[in-house]
Amino acid sequence: MELLQLKYFQTVAYTEHISKAAAQLNIAQPSLSLTIKRLEDELGTALFHRKGRHIELNAAGEVLLKHVNRIFVELENATLALKEKHDELSRLIRIAISNSRFLSGLISEYIEEFPDSQLHQGIASRSDIIMQLKKGEIDLGITGYPIQDEDIESCVLVEEDIVLVLPSAHEYGGEKQISLHKVANESFLSLADNDEYRRFTMTLCETAGFVPHLAFEVDSHTLMEIIRMDRGVALLPISVCHNLGLHYVSIADESSVYPISLSWTKHRNHSPAVSQFRDFITSYYTLNTPAYKKTYNVPHPDLNKKSR
Repeated sequence: MELLQLKYFQTVAYTEHISKAAAQLNIAQPSLSLTIKRLEDELGTALFHRKGRHIELNAAGEVLLKHVNRIFVELENATLALKEKHDELSRLIRIAISNSRFLSGLISEYIEEFPDSQLHQGIASRSDIIMQLKKGEIDLGITGYPIQDEDIESCVLVEEDIVLVLPSAHEYGGEKQISLHKVANESFLSLADNDEYRRFTMTLCETAGFVPHLAFEVDSHTLMEIIRMDRGVALLPISVCHNLGLHYVSIADESSVYPISLSWTKHRNHSPAVSQFRDFITSYYTLNTPAYKKTYNVPHPDLNKKSR
């Protein structure tokens, strides 16, 4: 059994497609298929269920993948331990987040305090963050709900209040708090390319007894433009409303809070820089918890009023 075989197996396991895996590995499909077949022969068991062009792990494959992930994490640990002797690499921090706002404000404060730090940050879906953590490609990940996985440690940084953003002249605009079912017939605005948060807001509405009519699904910048045009209502984190001065009403429904969670691989040895950044993130959210709550009032102009 060779490391190259295990790397090929790991890639096929996550893509669930021989052709896509071969393209990622930059090798010929027949060569990849032969490598997987030889691995199965060596282990004396099949590792995948074949379904046409698509394949998926069977029970034996799932067992092997857990150990293979740990093997590569340990190899990353060994590599990191060797490279930490070089200052440049020992300062490198790799993090992926599912929403860009999770590090807004935090990064500038960190760089000011630790100017020699080096940060590689990516935006990824929740599932991709889980995969990157397991494969040892990133040190830290920030998602909404904490990741439930035996190989990953997660902690909730803050539970943020979600509020209802309303047009400036809306009939409920003067209310302090309303139940979501009262706006069941409204046009809703939603963030595109953020499946994790979108599932949360859909569930919030469904619990209130309706499926929201999504009139607009757009990126965050476009969403703000449409809100200012009074074209619908939106369920948004309160910190966004504070930052942009948006008019909102508190939601009376239960579970109208959305967590922000930090995750890392359990058995991974982190560099001092990564450990320091992890502690900084935790402290930052603890100190700024009021900004994620409805009781925190910041005077802002009502930016979603139409200009005259």
